[in-house]
Amino acid sequence: MGINAEKDIEANLQIGPTSLGMVRMFIEATGGIEIPMDFEPEEAEEIAEELRAAAAQARKVK
Repeated sequence: MGINAEKDIEANLQIGPTSLGMVRMFIEATGGIEIPMDFEPEEAEEIAEELRAAAAQARKVK
């Protein structure tokens, strides 16, 4: 499965700080799947930069 492959799966994403000073991305998908992913604040900032860069590239496609 690649980044452009479409799937019929619904998911919810929650992002927030944990009590241990981490940034958690929590994904809940159909079928009861739960994926907690914890990141150091620096890692979370790198991910945010990647999201911004991807959004800028996506705007150019339209």
